[in-house]
Amino acid sequence: MIKNFTPALALVLSSISLATMVALPVHAEDAKGNRINVRGSVVSFGGSKLTVKTREGETLDVALADGWQVSAVANAKIEDIKPGDFVGIASLPKKDGGDGALEVLIFPPALKGAGEGSYGWDLKPESSMTNATVADAVKGVDGRTVTVAYKGKEKKISIPDGTPVVTLAPATKDDLVPGAVVFVPAEKASTGTVAHQLVVGKNGVVPPM
Repeated sequence: MIKNFTPALALVLSSISLATMVALPVHAEDAKGNRINVRGSVVSFGGSKLTVKTREGETLDVALADGWQVSAVANAKIEDIKPGDFVGIASLPKKDGGDGALEVLIFPPALKGAGEGSYGWDLKPESSMTNATVADAVKGVDGRTVTVAYKGKEKKISIPDGTPVVTLAPATKDDLVPGAVVFVPAEKASTGTVAHQLVVGKNGVVPPM
């Protein structure tokens, strides 16, 4: 059982699941399907039910499936992003070409390649999520520009100073206190909204994805 693993191993196992879920495409047509990303703050948690006040203002009950897992995020720095790192970057197209980052998740080395690709994302309208390897990172006047490579393709993304940059961190169900900020990749089922994993804010760091 998961409680018998070391915290580091437990984090890797939950994060692999999370990385895959975060990378799944969320296109306009998917909004009518089973996938839903829940962003908001915890109202209450008990047993296998998490109640969330979503960013849209709705109060939503999320059923936590058997074996559900939780991770947190920890602050990182833009200077931590190096060639060879595997990252997940939510971004928006820029008027002058390329993309501008909305947030960056630096994956632990054990998760390199998880959910590789670039997909539509629902953080903001027209945003995308790119899970890819950093080919180069160039410091500029305002932040850093990275070229990332995935599945034989490349994408250039600028990361302005002040962009949230995080990495994964351990968490437990005890962190699901009222007011804690959560990101929950979930599914709509006949019985309601169901999740197998989630990310919770901890030590003042909130999930930016």
